[in-house]
Amino acid sequence: MRLAHLHFPGITSFTRVSNLQQTLTSRLLAHKKAVLPATTPVSAAPDPTIITFTPNPVYTTGRRDLPPSNTCPASPSSCINHISLPPSLEPIRSLLTSPTGSPVAEYHPTLRGGQTTYHGPGQLVAYTVFDLRRLGLTPRCHIRLLENSVIDVLHGYGVHGLVTEDPGVWVQQSESGGVVPKKITAVGVHLRRNISSYGIGFNITEEPMWYFQQIVPCGLEGREATSLQGQGVAGVEVHEVANRFVEAFVKRLNADFACGGSATGEKIDEVYNVREEELKYE
Repeated sequence: MRLAHLHFPGITSFTRVSNLQQTLTSRLLAHKKAVLPATTPVSAAPDPTIITFTPNPVYTTGRRDLPPSNTCPASPSSCINHISLPPSLEPIRSLLTSPTGSPVAEYHPTLRGGQTTYHGPGQLVAYTVFDLRRLGLTPRCHIRLLENSVIDVLHGYGVHGLVTEDPGVWVQQSESGGVVPKKITAVGVHLRRNISSYGIGFNITEEPMWYFQQIVPCGLEGREATSLQGQGVAGVEVHEVANRFVEAFVKRLNADFACGGSATGEKIDEVYNVREEELKYE
């Protein structure tokens, strides 16, 4: 099996990538529906895909933090100022609305798991779009695979990552004689008929820290975020971390779920780079 990797260089519209992700998940769902009767030949299953990018500044909410509605008044020009926000974002409404210019950040409700978080410059976002059953993954194994892949990347930079009782990947910080973990990667996914979407937000530089300080990330009061740069790893480019993440993901997947023993998943034999146009018009 082959895995497609699409990396967007520079800052990319969150909406643009979300729409592409929806196209890919719809294609996988349509294929699953087509093979169910098993009475007529169907085309080969779409390749699993990982999309890596850095979005414009956005606050996103997961299913646990969605607002009640987003109904707008009659005047479209005033719609953004009346948009329905979850309680977690009401304190920063002024950052998300601007009657005269561009807001500081956008707001995007999503269907991923989890609560409110931030994505933007200085961060790697990776969306994994594939059929969990084809890869031999349960939903819990999928999350653990994402977390362990990030931990492997951190290890390559000399940073010790770990998981705790809270979601995501953390690094330990020694303060006042105690150990206070800081979050370096958020993890949140959505599943529909075992087709995955969304994934991780991995902090590379300190640029996202101000945005995190404006909210309670993932609903975890009193917990702080950090980055590779905050851990003393400076000058790292997002595309480098993206490639390392994909490499770690494939290595972990093949070793733990596709080779030997009770493993049931298909092995990924090749990772190939793909352009947006090739995915959109397959």
